[in-house]
Amino acid sequence: MEAVDYAGLPGHPSSGLAERLYGGRTGSIFAFTVPGGADGARTFIDRLQLFSRMTNIGDTRSLVLHPATTTHRPFSEETRRGLGITPGLVRLSIGLEGVDDLIQGLDNGLRALVRG
Repeated sequence: MEAVDYAGLPGHPSSGLAERLYGGRTGSIFAFTVPGGADGARTFIDRLQLFSRMTNIGDTRSLVLHPATTTHRPFSEETRRGLGITPGLVRLSIGLEGVDDLIQGLDNGLRALVRG
């Protein structure tokens, strides 16, 4: 993994704001950048079986999204990069599935990147 974007992490540029507004409870949506750009993101997402590919927020299911080819696709590459939407960025929204199942699913995706 190249980077993690989650306001709940100490040192994140928005961690102070998240603490002030949410009392440290920043939720279950976060993003991270995988190596290999769009191909790496595709490999990772293709290996996730438990996660649904959707843009919905607030669902009880765990969701995965590749912003560069979905929600932010209409923007130019320059604009996406300015917004922090890199080709390898993947967004996850964690749902109500079992923790062990979620960890195993994410592990499968990450292992595919190492083998790829």
